[in-house]
Amino acid sequence: MATSARPTPTASTPVDFGPNVHIFDPSMPMAQIMSTIAPIFHSQDTSQFGPGRHAYLFKPGSYNLNVDVGYYMTVHGLGHSPDDVTVTGSVQSLATSTQGLALNSFWRGVENLSVVPTTNGDISGWAVSQATFLRRVHVIRGQLFLFDWRYPSDRNYSSGGFIADSLVDNQIVSGSQQQFLTRNTTLTNWIGGVWNMVFVGDDQAPSESWPDQPFTVIPKTPCIREKPYLIFENDYAVRVPSLKRESQGTSWSNMPDSVTTIPINQFYIAKAGTDTADSINNALHHGHHLILTPGVYHLSRSLEVKHPNTVILGLGMATLVPDNGTPAMAIDDVDGVSVCGIIFDAGPVRSSQLLTVGGVDSTADHSANPTALFDLSCRVGGATPGSTINCFTINSNNVILDNIWIWRADHGNSGTVGWTVNTAENGLTVQGQNVVAYGLFVEHFQNFQTVWNGNGGQVYMYQSEIPYDPPDQASWQQPTGNKGYASYKVGDQVSSHAAKGLGIYCNFDNQVELDNAIETPTGPGIQLNHMVTQWLNGKPFSAINHIINGTGDRVYDNGRNLNAKSSI
Repeated sequence: MATSARPTPTASTPVDFGPNVHIFDPSMPMAQIMSTIAPIFHSQDTSQFGPGRHAYLFKPGSYNLNVDVGYYMTVHGLGHSPDDVTVTGSVQSLATSTQGLALNSFWRGVENLSVVPTTNGDISGWAVSQATFLRRVHVIRGQLFLFDWRYPSDRNYSSGGFIADSLVDNQIVSGSQQQFLTRNTTLTNWIGGVWNMVFVGDDQAPSESWPDQPFTVIPKTPCIREKPYLIFENDYAVRVPSLKRESQGTSWSNMPDSVTTIPINQFYIAKAGTDTADSINNALHHGHHLILTPGVYHLSRSLEVKHPNTVILGLGMATLVPDNGTPAMAIDDVDGVSVCGIIFDAGPVRSSQLLTVGGVDSTADHSANPTALFDLSCRVGGATPGSTINCFTINSNNVILDNIWIWRADHGNSGTVGWTVNTAENGLTVQGQNVVAYGLFVEHFQNFQTVWNGNGGQVYMYQSEIPYDPPDQASWQQPTGNKGYASYKVGDQVSSHAAKGLGIYCNFDNQVELDNAIETPTGPGIQLNHMVTQWLNGKPFSAINHIINGTGDRVYDNGRNLNAKSSI
């Protein structure tokens, strides 16, 4: 285990975040800011699989702006509190270019600012799906809509998002939003729900009434520390909130959480155009923290995280691509690492894993200072051809996963998607003990989507579409004879596991069946609650036969009658 000290802070020099981090000050003319951000949004609005990456940094103060957020864009306030940066107008993600359809509105986020919505009837719009986030956001006086209400209800679909550590003064209207997780947020008034809405540690959550209403309510968050965030006060720094247990509500609006502040000169600021795996590893091995500025980083070998308490902060959905079949990142079995805001993209040479936390022999207890993964996405295919056996493997104990989307692409650029093209067996494999996940989205892998082999696991809100593209049943069948591979597989040796709010859906291109959406051992320590399956669309006579272990009604289309949803 690495034990060398962090670098001694030196005199500050001007910080260079590179050309794709755009820094704004309230003294700047608002028209000048708009002349910068409008062309960026125009370039990113429909660039679902493009190379562009951008981050906006707003220094403390007040702004009058309309900030539209598109693909691979993140927006950051730089105050100690979200109320230190206030945008009057809008900070929003709408679905104008797709006439209301937000099912593919991925890879974007907003954090640590306040917005006073003054457009569209004082509505703040956040019509998004997976791999998105609102964190440390205060919506002042207005409403927050999680779908694009400006379009007809048969068009304005959105599908899965994440809000944490936020405050909405008026109300949240979920509309057509199909599944969602809110955590440690003051909701004030939540309206609506479709399939699977999960509330963890929220103030003023709706009443739980499953399955009449698709609500799962956990009054307090068992164990969390909030995501590290940038600030500016004479100079840049990063604040790392402390671990807390059994928490409710935001970290900043009443009694703020304690934080550790790390000066910017303890960070290595990497740039995709010039940095390599060697230059980044040199900094990490010497004890620097890491900021990955916006861009796509092609890596000849793994990034190696060996020091405890290392903070790795991605801006603008910075993307790591392993070119030679290694993992993109390997984290040692150490305390307190934070990895935030990164896309892990499978490379052209098949990797065994894309991210590993701890080694196969990891046994240390990290309960006092766990490693935490925030706003991470893993992608196999879609943008470029890629392959892996497994995306994320968690070997360390006590790891926290907070908003994770792991995706074998079902659509993308030409030549990047197909049963024999973007091959990947599993999305997530958990070997560690007492790992907890808030907002886990895993989709389209060719074997089990999630394999959980460690005891003491907890999952709050799980969303999964099983693969669309098995060509036939013989190509997608377990050695045991079970048809298909369960989305959520808890190992036979596991004696304690809890999961609440699980939605698993099918949209088969061919006539295949899945026997069980979920497979677990049985016993008093295995507790799964509020599970739903859904037949979305696809080939007649395709089906999910059971929800869990041979129980739960079949969802299918027999060519005449559609049984689209089953809940237990």
